[in-house]
Amino acid sequence: MRLVTVAGPPSSGKTSIIVKTIEDLRTKGFTVGVVKFDCLSAQDEELYSAYSIPVRTGLSGGLCPDHFFVSNIEEAIKWAEDRKFDFLITESAGLCNRCSPYIKEVLAICVIDNLSGVNTPKKIGPMLKFADIVVITKGDIVSQAEREVFAYRVRQVNPGGMIIHINGVTGQGSFYLAKQVEKSGSVDTLQGATLRFTMPGALCSYCLGERKIGDDRQIGVSKLVNFRGDD
Repeated sequence: MRLVTVAGPPSSGKTSIIVKTIEDLRTKGFTVGVVKFDCLSAQDEELYSAYSIPVRTGLSGGLCPDHFFVSNIEEAIKWAEDRKFDFLITESAGLCNRCSPYIKEVLAICVIDNLSGVNTPKKIGPMLKFADIVVITKGDIVSQAEREVFAYRVRQVNPGGMIIHINGVTGQGSFYLAKQVEKSGSVDTLQGATLRFTMPGALCSYCLGERKIGDDRQIGVSKLVNFRGDD
């Protein structure tokens, strides 16, 4: 069974890209399952089901989505192996742009869209920087010049990654992504595997449920802004 992780900002087109890619893989006889990781709610399961794609959804609630992902990925693999899928694709939304749900030796795909703004690539951390493949969507809505500038900014952040432009509505370009997914290596277990980058970290009183504001309430790891500057 081969594992592929897909991440990206909300509404960048991840689900549509995954559906189109799975359609291409199915033409070659492959079976594919999807696990959707999200925070509070997810309607994507209805879309996957409409295309008869086996899917499971995990909601992290008040937990960090990355921590939730790592805590559940082994069970996700067991689910896929029990159903004898050829591929398991995990989808997660990078809500803070600092997310890093990528694992070494596992194909990592970041989906980002042209409409997010030309400076957005510089605002996204490990989720974009450490991806093997960067899929850029919604190129049909912007000009050629805007597409080129956006792709250039992506390349500045991730100079070693492969860039693929895909139209999530028509599926144009998904064939190239499917070919890369098909080349991904097999995974039996992730016990002992290593993340590509550290996850967002915090352990403070607010993480544990504190709601009142004040210095005496801020216990644990915190970070302060220097508002005084050179004054």
